[in-house]
Amino acid sequence: MERFYPIGIPGQPWTDDDRQAWFDAQTIQRSYHDEVVTSLDALDDAFEVSAYGSLPIDPDRYRLFAVTVSSSKPEAPWALITGGVHGYETSGVQGALRFLHTEAVTYQDQLNLLVAPCVSPWGYEVINRWNPNALDPNRSFYHDSPSEEAAALMAMIKGRAIDFLVHMDLHETTDSDETEFRPAVAARDGETYEPGLIPDGFYTVGDSENPMPLFQAAIIAGVEPVTHIAPPDDDGQIIGADITQPGVINYPCVELGLCAGMTNARFTTTTEVYPDSPRATDEICINAQVAAVKAGLDFSLAAASG
Repeated sequence: MERFYPIGIPGQPWTDDDRQAWFDAQTIQRSYHDEVVTSLDALDDAFEVSAYGSLPIDPDRYRLFAVTVSSSKPEAPWALITGGVHGYETSGVQGALRFLHTEAVTYQDQLNLLVAPCVSPWGYEVINRWNPNALDPNRSFYHDSPSEEAAALMAMIKGRAIDFLVHMDLHETTDSDETEFRPAVAARDGETYEPGLIPDGFYTVGDSENPMPLFQAAIIAGVEPVTHIAPPDDDGQIIGADITQPGVINYPCVELGLCAGMTNARFTTTTEVYPDSPRATDEICINAQVAAVKAGLDFSLAAASG
C-alpha cells in the first residue's frame, strides 16, 4: 500500500508507539481558558456554570463545563446544546457561546437550557478532531466509552435525569477533514485512504432512526439567510450519504456512537458549517450556528405546544 500518512506502516493498524508519535506531534495553538472559560465567566446571573469533570491529561487546565438556567421551570421542556465534541471545529464552540451571550435569555420563560459548549477542550487547544488517545469522541458515545470526553458528558446527562425535547450538536466540516483527519484515521486503522469531497456550505445530519424532516427543514430555512446551503455532489450525496431534502442527510446516530444519539430527545440534529468556503468567514459560521439553534428551538417549542 502506498504511504499517504507519515505515521505507521501502510496497511497495518497503529501500534502504541505510533499513537505516541501522533500525540507527540500535537502542539497547543490556542487557549481554552482565554477563548472559552473566560467567556463562560462573563455570563450573567441568569445562567449557572458548573464543572462536570476534567480531562486526565491535565485536570486543572481541561475542566469540563456545562451551563444551565439558574432557576429551571418544572413545566418547561429541556433543550441540550453541545459544541466542540470535535475540538477543532471552532464555530461549534463559539456558536454555543454566542448563543448563550446573545439569544439564550429570550428562551428563559419557555425553555430550560443545558449547554456544554466545549466537550473536547484538549482538542480545541491543539485544533484536532481526536482526543489525546487518537480516538474520535464523536464515534464514542456508547456504554463504557473509551473517550473521556464522551464518557464525562454522558455521565453528566445521566446524573441530571432530564427528559430532553431537543438536542442540537454543533459541528463543522473543514478542508482538513480531507487533508489530515480522513488520512489519519485510515492510517490508524490500517486501511486504504479513499479521497472524498468536502461540501461547500451548511447542512444538517438527522438520525436515520428518527429523521424529523420538518425539524431539519426548519433549521435549513433559518440558516439560509446567514450562509449558503451545501449542494449535493454529482451522485446526489453529501459526504457519501444521500440527501433526503436540500441540505439534509441522515446517519444512524446511535449505531455510529454520535453525540446526537446520546439522548432520547424527540428532535435531534448535527449542524455542519464550512468555514473554508470563499463565501464564508469565521463570523458567518458562528452566526450560522446561532441561527440554526434558534430555528431548531423555535420549531421544537411550536411542535411541543401544538
